Amino acid sequence: MSLPARAENVAVVRHALAGLAERMGMEEAGVADLKTVVTEACMNVVVHAYPEGDSGLLAVDATPEMDGLTVVVRDFGRGIQPRPESERPSLRIGLTLIAALSRSFEIKGGVDRGTEIRMFLPLVAGDEIVERGAASEAATIQSEATAMRVGPPELVGPILSRAIGALAARRDISVDRLSDAMLLSDAISARAPEGFSDGHVALSLADRPEGVRLRVGPMKKGAAEELRASLDLPQVGGTLATLADELRVEEDDDGDFLVIGIASLAG
Repeated sequence: MSLPARAENVAVVRHALAGLAERMGMEEAGVADLKTVVTEACMNVVVHAYPEGDSGLLAVDATPEMDGLTVVVRDFGRGIQPRPESERPSLRIGLTLIAALSRSFEIKGGVDRGTEIRMFLPLVAGDEIVERGAASEAATIQSEATAMRVGPPELVGPILSRAIGALAARRDISVDRLSDAMLLSDAISARAPEGFSDGHVALSLADRPEGVRLRVGPMKKGAAEELRASLDLPQVGGTLATLADELRVEEDDDGDFLVIGIASLAG
C-alpha cells in the first residue's frame, strides 16, 4: 500500500492488515497486537517523517509467512526525528511498544534518508520464529489515493472490503450503500485476478467528498470490460453494476481500468 502520510489514513492501513491477518488465521490477541504496532509505526511517519504541512508518502508492505506476518512501514522523508512540540507521546515509547508486541523488530534509516520499521508477528503466540523478511521496492506512486497491490487472489476480498469500509466511514454513506459496496467488492475480488498476468490485483481507492472511488488496474487489454461484464447476472436478469453509482471502463497507455464509484449522501 502507498498513501499520503496523514492521520486519517492510518485506519485504512490498520483495517486492511487486520483483514489479511484474520484471513491467515492469526489469533484474536495477535490481530489486536498487529493493529497496535501498525498504528504506532504509521503514526510515527505521520507525525515525525515530513516537514510541517507536507504529508509525504506512507508505504506499507505486508508479507504472509508460514507462521506469521512480516510488516514493513517506511517513509521517504527526513528520518524519524521526535519533535518537542508534538502532542503525541515520546517516539521512544512508541518504538518500545512496537518492540514489546512484535516477535522481531528492526529499524533502519537516517537523517534525510527516510526510515524503515520492520516487524514480525506470529500467527500463534509462543511459536518458535526464525528471523526473516524481504525488502520491497520503494513506492513511486505520489497520489491522494490509496494505492494497493494484493495477491495471491484469495487475499484480495478480505483486504479490499476492510479498506473500503474504513474509507467509507469517513463519509456520510448509508448502511445500505456500504452493504452494496461490500457485495460489489466481493464480486470484483473474485474476478479481478483474471485480468492481471501474475494474479496480483493492482487498484487505488480514493476518498472524496462525494464518496469513495475504486479504480482497478492497469489490466490486460480488454480485461476491464470483461470484469464489468462479469457483474451481469443473466440467470436473474439483473446486474451487480446497479450497486454502484458510477461504473465505467477507462483506457490509457498503461492499460485498462475499471472505475467504480459509491456516492455519499452529501454527494
